[in-house]
Amino acid sequence: MANMSFFASLLAFFVTSSRLTKWKGEVKKRIDADYKEGGQRNWVQVFCNGGVPTELALLYMIETGPGEIPVDFGKQYSATWMCLSLLGALACSAGDTWASEIGPVLSPSSPRLITTWREVPVGTNGGVTPVGLLASLLGGMVVGLAYFVSQLLFVKDLNLAAPQWPIVVYGAMAGLLGSLLDSYIGATMQYSGYDKGKVVNHQTNSSQWICGKPILDNNAVNLFSSILIALILPGMSWGFWPVQ
Repeated sequence: MANMSFFASLLAFFVTSSRLTKWKGEVKKRIDADYKEGGQRNWVQVFCNGGVPTELALLYMIETGPGEIPVDFGKQYSATWMCLSLLGALACSAGDTWASEIGPVLSPSSPRLITTWREVPVGTNGGVTPVGLLASLLGGMVVGLAYFVSQLLFVKDLNLAAPQWPIVVYGAMAGLLGSLLDSYIGATMQYSGYDKGKVVNHQTNSSQWICGKPILDNNAVNLFSSILIALILPGMSWGFWPVQ
């Protein structure tokens, strides 16, 4: 195990996402043609959500070895970058999962396509709602909170490092921005059509086009979103991160 904080955030993502995927399954079956009973995930989905964090954890072990360190750009620049990249990737995946599992069920209004802001059917790739966006922020925040609490429990001499509370805010922002990025990629590069009362992700002879091109599937969209958040967000946070 590279780091207890990595494990805690990974556990928070998988436990909450698994529970939410199974939640209100009877409702989701009526609106999602690809919904699977019990919310089962195959190895491709697991890889696309967990592949980037796993690679970053290995790089962290090569760079610093296994163990706990505070998030501190001033004293541990490269290791901090990898920690925030990993956290960003997990929070991005959590935010997207929370939004897609909670938004369609609880939103009182129809989703709007992120590229044109026109109303689209529930389940359309790239459709966003206020409830879904709030859920994505909370999903990322839960992952960030798990990372933060494990820092308090396992990191020694934390008083000598930069403040750690921004980790929670960072997780929330990664969840929200990751969900927005996922929605934009899905709206433009993933096919959405309407067929027999449900939104479908593949073209059929009877489906009516809603948005997107058949370039990526949902797993690829998730993978690209988490990669981009892992690459970009640590650099954006560097200038705002407090110092000791």
